[in-house]
Amino acid sequence: MLRTPNISNFLYVAVGSILLLSFTLYGAASAQEVDAQLTSPDIGQNNNIEMWKAVRGGIQGQVSIPDKKAGVLVQSGGEEWRSIRNGPISQYGVWGLFGIIAALALFFALKGRIRIEGGVTGKTIQRFTLFERWVHWIVAATFIILSLTGLNLLYGRYIIKPWLGPDAFASLTLLGKMAHNYLGIVFILGITIMFFLWIKHNIPNKIDLTWLLQGGGMFKSGTHPPAHKFNAGQKIIFAAVVIGGGMISYSGIMLLFPFSGDTSVQDMQGIQVLHTIGALALTVVILAHIYIGTIGMEGAIHAMWSGNVEENWAKEHHSLWYSEISPSDNNASVSDPPHQTPPTPAE
Repeated sequence: MLRTPNISNFLYVAVGSILLLSFTLYGAASAQEVDAQLTSPDIGQNNNIEMWKAVRGGIQGQVSIPDKKAGVLVQSGGEEWRSIRNGPISQYGVWGLFGIIAALALFFALKGRIRIEGGVTGKTIQRFTLFERWVHWIVAATFIILSLTGLNLLYGRYIIKPWLGPDAFASLTLLGKMAHNYLGIVFILGITIMFFLWIKHNIPNKIDLTWLLQGGGMFKSGTHPPAHKFNAGQKIIFAAVVIGGGMISYSGIMLLFPFSGDTSVQDMQGIQVLHTIGALALTVVILAHIYIGTIGMEGAIHAMWSGNVEENWAKEHHSLWYSEISPSDNNASVSDPPHQTPPTPAE
């Protein structure tokens, strides 16, 4: 006997099949739409691309804290600053430092030490007072420490850290940074006093041009161009210390007290670059000055050590200054050799 089909069961199966097919087709369509958004730059991602371009460009957002500079999510200039500092500045700095050392070594090998041609007579002339020498050595000592600690910040991780180890290097660098910050103030005071002490002797004149054209007499024996108390070479050193030292002092203060005014992050990065370039350039100049004042020229170190110079040294290297001074001048007296000097009565 045949059974009559149950219409209600048939309807249940049909409706269930239709619903299942609908859910399947909807899921496939949704998956296809998501895949299209992930693979096509024209759908869904345009807004994101433009947003991240703006973020990388340093767009300023809004923040609830007082420091509005924090509204910049990504400061791309930091990467540019890092590449400049660790790239061309570091590279050219090494070339400059090793270049001046190599040039001075070559000059010494070819020329040797510049001697006092008239010989050492034992008669001396006071060239610098005790106060002038103290100012000079304070500036010199602080600059050497500032230079070494600054070079450590730039090159220490490549040279000292592998040899000393990370922990000891970190401690050394921290101490160096503290010394750099505090001694920088002493250096600024020193070059300020130095400026007022010697500016009157460092005004350029026509005689300086003659001195420069003759190379200061350093390349030809028997050549001694005339000079006053400071020759053209020393005037260049003075200008480098005052102008270059003033520039790195100003930039150093800005770095010591960042964002004290309306300076932006980009401004601080530029100031740091100028500070590093100026310090490296001044270090190169000072290395040449140290060479001439020590092993490069006989008798030069005594000017800043005892304050007195050999009479023949003054005649040869500063003839105009020698002709200007008078034995009656207490600040530029001519003394006989020690064995010829009569005993000085006790005061």
